[in-house]
Amino acid sequence: MRAQTLEHLITEYLEQVKKATDLLEQVFGTKNIIGLWRSKKIPQRGTVAANVTYELHGIGCSVYLSEICVDFDYGPDDRVDGFDSWRLYMYACETPCKYKKYTDKQALEREFNAYLKKGKAKKIEGSTSNLYFIQS
Repeated sequence: MRAQTLEHLITEYLEQVKKATDLLEQVFGTKNIIGLWRSKKIPQRGTVAANVTYELHGIGCSVYLSEICVDFDYGPDDRVDGFDSWRLYMYACETPCKYKKYTDKQALEREFNAYLKKGKAKKIEGSTSNLYFIQS
């Protein structure tokens, strides 16, 4: 297996978030189901489809797909393409055979900070979100 880079990890994580939020949208009519939970229209945890469940927390959601759990926070304007080093670390721990290097929090932090210094991802100016977004 070839070495997996931080960019591979970010790309795969965001693909899994998209898969999860697409399922949420199919079932609930929206990717961001926090408002539904807060207005008591849906429970904090539930089933989306066969072998797929969700659990809402704070400003985010964990979706347990049949093969993996993906945890994400909703960003400004209901964006779901944000990430931070903690979410990437948790995702790497879900896929240790593929991303073993990134199951070491300190190693991931070092690479993540270098990635940010290169300007490849940034926070949204004026936002209170702690998430980073890919810069095109």
